[in-house]
Amino acid sequence: MNKSLKELKILGLMLGIFLAAYFVPFASPRFLSGLHEAFFMLQDYARQHVLLCLIPALFIAGAVSVFISKSAVIKYLGPKANKLLAYSVASVSGAILAVCSCTVLPLFTGIYKRGAGLGPAVAFLYSGPAINVLAIVLTARILGLQIGIARAVGAVVFSIILGLIMHFIFRKEELKRQGEFAYADAEEGSPLWQKVIYFALMILILITLTWAKPGGPDAAAFMKFMYAYKWIISGILAFGLGLSLVFIYGFKLWKLLLTALVVTATGILFPYQPLIAYIIGLTMLIAFLSQEKGELKDWLDSSWNYSKLILPLLFVGVMIAGSLLGRPGYEAWIPSSWVETAVGGNSFGANFFASISGAFMYFATLTEVPILQGLLGSGMGKGPALALLLSGPALSLPSMLVINTVLGLKKTSVFIVLVVILSSITGYIFGSVFA
Repeated sequence: MNKSLKELKILGLMLGIFLAAYFVPFASPRFLSGLHEAFFMLQDYARQHVLLCLIPALFIAGAVSVFISKSAVIKYLGPKANKLLAYSVASVSGAILAVCSCTVLPLFTGIYKRGAGLGPAVAFLYSGPAINVLAIVLTARILGLQIGIARAVGAVVFSIILGLIMHFIFRKEELKRQGEFAYADAEEGSPLWQKVIYFALMILILITLTWAKPGGPDAAAFMKFMYAYKWIISGILAFGLGLSLVFIYGFKLWKLLLTALVVTATGILFPYQPLIAYIIGLTMLIAFLSQEKGELKDWLDSSWNYSKLILPLLFVGVMIAGSLLGRPGYEAWIPSSWVETAVGGNSFGANFFASISGAFMYFATLTEVPILQGLLGSGMGKGPALALLLSGPALSLPSMLVINTVLGLKKTSVFIVLVVILSSITGYIFGSVFA
């Protein structure tokens, strides 16, 4: 039986390759355009997100697995935790994390595998990229106050509703899964205040590194200041993080001082290429951590394990998304005119199409706003615009692939369907009221 199944798989693979070779229009300009967009999208993702967003997020996820006890995660985010506290924390987390649907994945994976309940974990997964303050402010300013407020309120409420529904549907499976954490070690390790400092510094570094360029000359002075000096501020925060490693976890002081000296000298030599100093500092940190023992070595190993789990799927997903829809302003296999035509007006069909399109598209942080600005100018209704805003930043094809490896096909499918349906209904109601 197994041999027959293996032979059928080989036959199916050979048949698939034959059909692709026979029917794929390799010489077609649109096919070549989609192929080019796949690699251009991957290049954009690598340049804009991997170094400054994803790598810090992977280190945070690794730190959660090593430095946060299972008992602490279960206490505050587990199924028996105070529901008001658990869902409140999870639903507003995106207000400080200006991350996209892919960057939040390591953090979600970390807390879920550490014992967080499915409901709070899903609420965090949705809210992380959906309600960051910068995106909501930009939405209200460019697309209108109504859509901005609706996006903020909808994202918070959605995250709680999604978490509660997922918890209710899979409550039996969750009880079984939580049984694995029933005997989690209650020992807290280092004091809570030390962990707060350590994680706060890492989160601040992530926020500062991903600080977006202010949108115009009338932007707030604080926004301009943070963007102008984000590399210096990040360096100071990184040095503070290094000190926390020295005094809390026993990292050698000479390693920190040597890294700081090399990074500072590199920054002076290449003042207009701050990524060089960043990469050198990151490389030295990885090299020193690889020589450590105990928790610091475990931190590096855990971060690497998350990288192996998440990065390959993200890269594949980004390329598929690029080949289908392309970057803003560029044509791929699916003509942009089809999208513009399908989301016109405010019918439920238009809202559903906008919602499901947003769920499969990949939006880098804040890019959904100018994309929607162009679509609204082409006749898109306000309802479909909100539907896309509620589904797009929280989901993408790359993120779906990763979520599937963490939650499994059934839970991932239910999560996607819920996001699409709730976004469609909300967009339709909003469009009907504010048409």
